[in-house]
Formats: sequence, structure tokens, C-alpha cells
Amino acid sequence: MDNMELLLTRRSCRSYRPETPPREILEQIIEAGLYAPSGKGLQSAIIVAITDRKLRDRLMEMNRRIGGWAEGFDPFFGAPAVLLVLSDKSSYNHVYDGALAMGNMMLAAHALGLGSCWINRARQEFDSDEGKAILKELGIEGDYEGIGHCIVGYPDGPLPAAKPRKDGRVFWVE
Repeated sequence: MDNMELLLTRRSCRSYRPETPPREILEQIIEAGLYAPSGKGLQSAIIVAITDRKLRDRLMEMNRRIGGWAEGFDPFFGAPAVLLVLSDKSSYNHVYDGALAMGNMMLAAHALGLGSCWINRARQEFDSDEGKAILKELGIEGDYEGIGHCIVGYPDGPLPAAKPRKDGRVFWVE
């Protein structure tokens, strides 16, 4: 698929098959995130690649509680891989840097035939004592803000069609 088709056809996936994509495919998606633009070239975003089911479920449960959903709901929609994006708070553009990494990874996942979706509430998770303890357990030091969870996996069914674009969102000044 060409670049414009890739950009125009990526959709959020909210239903995944249980099998985890191969590490080599996840590494390509992560590389796309690491090559995202960053303010002043500081590369403030980091990515934590999670395929360990125990940690994935621990984060999912934190996310569920923060989101206020009933017990048993999976806000990661069954995705077997979570590419968690955190960004160094000391960088002025850290939120934007992390958002660009997320966007690149979602496009890369689509290019590689996988589904993805941006799941929020990472900021609340990693502002909490439990989130900070998880980072410490993983050996990640520093003052990071959670930007988002890029959930990734093989779609379980077709992706949704694009919704019509809203009018009045472009203003030309010539």
C-alpha cells in the first residue's frame, strides 16, 4: 500500500486474536516510534514493550479502575501486546514527543498488517504510587509521564470503515 493509502486507511482496532505478534514485527513497530520527530531532537519518549501476560493484565486492571468500568472489562480489548509510551517530564515537549511516537507506531502496525489502538489513562497510571513501583520493578529510573498505551495484535474481524470527515476544519490563508 502506498503512503497516502496507509495514512487514510488506519483505524483503531478494538478486538484482537490471542496470539502475540512475533518479536521481530514488534521491534519494527517500536523502531518507527523511536524515529518519530521530537522537540529539539531530545528524543524524550521511551517505549516499554509488554508481552508478559501478568504485567499486561496488571496494567489493564489499573486502567480499568481509573476508567471506572465494571470488573471483568478489558480496556485493552484483548490485545496481547502493549507498547507503553512514557516521556521524560524534564523535556518541554515531552507530551508531543510521546504523541508522535504513538502515531508512528500505530501507522507502522497498520503497514505490517496488525491492528492497534491508542488507550489513554497512562498518565494517571504512572502518576500513581503503583505505577511508579512498576517502573522501579522494571529498572526504569527517571521522572516520566505516561503518554499512552499502543495496544497491538492481529485483528479479530474487519476494522471499522472510516467515518465521514467533518466539514469546516481547514482554513486557507493565501
